[in-house]
Amino acid sequence: MVVLRLTLAALAVTVAGAAHADGVVQKLMTPADKVRLENYDTTRKEAMQEAMGGLPREVAIIGALAAKHPQSFADFDMTGNWQCRTIKAGGMGALVVYDWFKCRVTDDGSGWMLEKLSGSQRTKGRFYTDGDTRLIYLGSGFVAGEKPTAYGKGPETDQVGYAFRTGASEWRIEFPAPQYESKLDIIEFQR
Repeated sequence: MVVLRLTLAALAVTVAGAAHADGVVQKLMTPADKVRLENYDTTRKEAMQEAMGGLPREVAIIGALAAKHPQSFADFDMTGNWQCRTIKAGGMGALVVYDWFKCRVTDDGSGWMLEKLSGSQRTKGRFYTDGDTRLIYLGSGFVAGEKPTAYGKGPETDQVGYAFRTGASEWRIEFPAPQYESKLDIIEFQR
């Protein structure tokens, strides 16, 4: 447990400081989502502390994920099919780790776009560069069977998060203060 806490503290230092991307993403982002990203470090720290009260198996999963340091996106191709799972930390429950589902990343010439293809809770959106080791994700959350709305259509569906590459074939998005259920949602991706 001490090792896990030290790992979480080290990761917090690694990703500390909400650097702000210039240009298009800042113009697209809602004021509420700008605040979410500004408060990312504090929100994440609180959520991870609450997550330590979860089931030991799930605490081990989030601990292993948090121990993976961000890597450069420079030589990384996100396009293709991925398995993805959502982890909800803090808030209504200490920690919940869901099963794996299907996700796909495409490139329409303007950049990477994500769509979660299975499971009841889904997301669809686009990535924007926020530095060498971090991207900003702006998306829309929706329920299976519904048509997703565009980002910016309202706080009930708007999603914002930071994406981090964590290995040769793995990455994650962390959503601070999502609209429902938790303090921090993480979607983990693996080939």
